[in-house]
Amino acid sequence: MNVVLAGGGTAGHVFPAIAVAGELRGRGADVTFIGAGDGQEASLVPDAGYRFVPVRAISAQTRLSLRSARAVVLAVRGARTVRPIVAPADVVIGFGGFASAPGVLAARSTSRPLLLIEQNSVPGAVNRIAARWAKVVATTFEATAARLPRDLRVERTGNPIRPEIVAVPARKESLAKEAIATFGLEEDRRTVLVVGGSLGALHLDETVAGALPLFEGRGDLQLLVSTGPEHEDVVAGPAATAPVPVRVVPFIERMDLALAVAELVVSRSGAGVAELAACGLPSILVPYPFATENHQEANAREVVHAGAATLLLDADLSAERLVSGILALMDDRARLEAMGAAARAWARPDAARQIADLVEEVVH
Repeated sequence: MNVVLAGGGTAGHVFPAIAVAGELRGRGADVTFIGAGDGQEASLVPDAGYRFVPVRAISAQTRLSLRSARAVVLAVRGARTVRPIVAPADVVIGFGGFASAPGVLAARSTSRPLLLIEQNSVPGAVNRIAARWAKVVATTFEATAARLPRDLRVERTGNPIRPEIVAVPARKESLAKEAIATFGLEEDRRTVLVVGGSLGALHLDETVAGALPLFEGRGDLQLLVSTGPEHEDVVAGPAATAPVPVRVVPFIERMDLALAVAELVVSRSGAGVAELAACGLPSILVPYPFATENHQEANAREVVHAGAATLLLDADLSAERLVSGILALMDDRARLEAMGAAARAWARPDAARQIADLVEEVVH
């Protein structure tokens, strides 16, 4: 089976694609990736052992603009470039985002079966357009189906997650011990993980930096903060004099370790919330307010409705509110346990397998 995967941009898009690729390769498929040459997929995909074909792509704006026009032109040019790769494929899988546009357009022009993965509650522009000729759309959130064509087949598979993340609940104890050694954490303290996504979240990092003095007297807590490569110094300086241990890293390579040792996660609410849920982790979700069509808030509200998270809007984010929210949960173990159980109930840890099943169904 010859499969082409199209998409990328951020690690939140790339890792689910790699998870599906791994499941398909395990079933004997030959997998090729098409993605942006300047996206994170350009390094992550080859590192995972897959053929990668770069194209030029930029994100379009929701309004008419020169950037939007250029995005369309690049997508059409990219589709022409990858036609020879897409034409012999048995199926094309689009993971949404601007980086997937050349691949899904080439699937249309070569009449190749198309399966879409929509990771957010509000479908992106590329997937909304491509849904018109897709065989099926696999979604992470329940609410997504209502925003897609009525006659389209939609399956809520969940967001594919890496095998090492799926394994966290079963290996939690041993992974947590490894995490303590890897990140330099203290064994007798409870850990709060703060992560703003693979590229970081400046406002969240600044708020964490300002919040550190408010943990005075909390000898039971410590923080592990992933700042993004550009913002490490924002938190590292204040962390040096914080009243609790704070470990600051620009990027967490071994997210399985971080999720195993954490009792609570403070996070943006992109597609990565699926990993938190699969690990049964309670969370405080702070949606990125400038996400296209405010899709991160829509994502967060579904997880909150499921009982697995609390919501803190970016506009309301302050050091005092952040610390208050963290302490209220960390001091209520019964609530933490209930939220963890709700997260596991909402999760779909076998998403990669379900999507691979759909791929085989579409092909055969």
